[in-house]
Amino acid sequence: MSDTFVYDGYNVYSMGTVSARVPDDVEDELEEYLEAEKLDRSTAIRKLLSEGLEEWRRERALDALESGDVTFSKAAEIAGLSVWDFARLAEEHDVTWVDSEHLDADLEAL
Repeated sequence: MSDTFVYDGYNVYSMGTVSARVPDDVEDELEEYLEAEKLDRSTAIRKLLSEGLEEWRRERALDALESGDVTFSKAAEIAGLSVWDFARLAEEHDVTWVDSEHLDADLEAL
């Protein structure tokens, strides 16, 4: 993996390189996305990958909360959200988080 440095006006980011082969229909859809969003290929792929990972973190946090593996505040941290935003997300997904085993830790974190 090679490193690339990107300057966005305020910060310098070190970036690795990721390469992937995709089916032709996915590449065709990516081309449509590029045109519709007026993005270059690299920016579009970074954006889509970032959004996909964000969704994955949130789903992982909701699953861990629902199974009782983590406290509410820990799930919010995994999701990368404030406890209030995570509460909204949990409500939208109809996930109940009140668990007597974790209640004290959740209340303390709030």
